[in-house]
Amino acid sequence: MTSPSLPTVTTARSNRRKPGTWRRFIPYVIVSALGVAIVGGLRQRVIEVESATVITGPLDVTVLEEGKTRIRHRYVISPPISGYLNRIALRAGDRIAAGQTVLATIEAQPSAFLDPRARAEAEARANAAAATKQRAESELERLQASLALAQKEKARAADLKTKGAISTKEWDTAETQVTMITRELHSAEFGIRVAEFERVQAQAALAQVQTPATARSEPFTLLSPVTGFVLSVQEESARTVAAGVALMEVGDPTDLEAEIELLSSDAVGVQPGAEVSIEQWGGAAPLRGKVTVVEPGGYTKVSALGVEEQRVKARVEFTDPIPATHPLGDRFRVEARILTWRGANVLQVPTGALFRRGNDWMTFVLAGGNARLTKVEIAHNNGLAAEVRSGLQQGQSVILHPPDALADGAAVKTRGAR
Repeated sequence: MTSPSLPTVTTARSNRRKPGTWRRFIPYVIVSALGVAIVGGLRQRVIEVESATVITGPLDVTVLEEGKTRIRHRYVISPPISGYLNRIALRAGDRIAAGQTVLATIEAQPSAFLDPRARAEAEARANAAAATKQRAESELERLQASLALAQKEKARAADLKTKGAISTKEWDTAETQVTMITRELHSAEFGIRVAEFERVQAQAALAQVQTPATARSEPFTLLSPVTGFVLSVQEESARTVAAGVALMEVGDPTDLEAEIELLSSDAVGVQPGAEVSIEQWGGAAPLRGKVTVVEPGGYTKVSALGVEEQRVKARVEFTDPIPATHPLGDRFRVEARILTWRGANVLQVPTGALFRRGNDWMTFVLAGGNARLTKVEIAHNNGLAAEVRSGLQQGQSVILHPPDALADGAAVKTRGAR
């Protein structure tokens, strides 16, 4: 009765063991996955980069600095004499013509106001000066008479001396008397001139009460020395001015030049005659010019960041005509790009591919899908491209702006390539 049931029990046990057989392979699967992950991690990652080509062509090195325009020949108008300045009607921007436009008129300085007391004192001084002159004239007449008498006595003494009737002492006395009276006579003549001058001065103090107010001398006029415009007016109100006081500035705005402030280290490489491109002046296109003078002296200027800089002024002459639709004026801001060096057939590399390592210039060259660190020797540099003296050849591809993770021999591919 029991034998027929044995095969059934054996079959049930074998079916329970089958589901657990796959568990033996779990460790092998985990080890294989870790191996794949390790191999994938160790495998070199390809870095995407941008590239450029080393070319041969023209290269210009320039200096870009700010400056301002200025009228080449400016005239500061000032009176050569002191006097009373009439009010100036001209204003900045008014047109003037050489030798025709009256810039300013100077009249004689008016006398000081005299009150009754001051007038009485002035009259007394005038009378005193007249009396002093009369006394000097009387003294002159007395001395003239004394001189005539002394000369007669000297003549008689001369006759007696020839006869030996007088001593030498008496002769010397007569001769000295004539000399002394002559000198006193000259002093009296000078005293008369002084007294006359004092009398004239005293009379001038009374001129304003003795002369009508409408009687005036002819005013002194200042004419324009140049055809152009009034640039600025320093004195416009009527007042008394001294000789040499600046009244206004005039000039011709078409006679313009640019004044560029260069760093002294850049000014060393700028030569007179260098080509200049005037930019950011307000017009649609740059204006051409050339350097006329690089001033030999520098000056200290504090930059916007508070750094002291040594600056040198360079004057630039415009070679292109200034458009009438966009006229430049005096002290207008401009930017000047000055040519310091030019090469016609120069092996050059973009500056974005260069970086410093110590004192050397380095770059990464694309070679067979890998980046090769290369040392290069650089000469002239304009900020966009640099002249290559050694280390690179024409047609080679270099990596632009290499990332920090890029190393020598790393696998790379250019962006957009598959």
